[in-house]
Amino acid sequence: MDNIDETVSLISAGKVQGTNVYNTGGDSLGDIHDVMIDKRTGKIAYAIMSFGGFLGIGERYHPLPWSTLKYDTRQGGYVVGLTKDQLEKAPTYAAKETPAWGNRGFEKTIHDYYGVAPYW
Repeated sequence: MDNIDETVSLISAGKVQGTNVYNTGGDSLGDIHDVMIDKRTGKIAYAIMSFGGFLGIGERYHPLPWSTLKYDTRQGGYVVGLTKDQLEKAPTYAAKETPAWGNRGFEKTIHDYYGVAPYW
């Protein structure tokens, strides 16, 4: 039996990783490094986008509320309504940092920045 990792309406997390993220102007902003899934509801809470750096040095991770992303089949990637300047000012963490997942205050600052309701 073939291992199917994508259908018309479903995609495996492994295939989401590495997918490009663009702004509405078509500029490449980064790619999906990982996804965070709420254990209780099974909903995807965040896409963790890698942004900046060179060969992994100075790279920052941006937790984007999943609701801010839309998949664009034409571009073969996710689109978010942000400019590079807005992204540079967004909440981030370094690869060696551990974000305060589960701390609703920390997570609320992410949702507030993007102007979307929390997933919970």
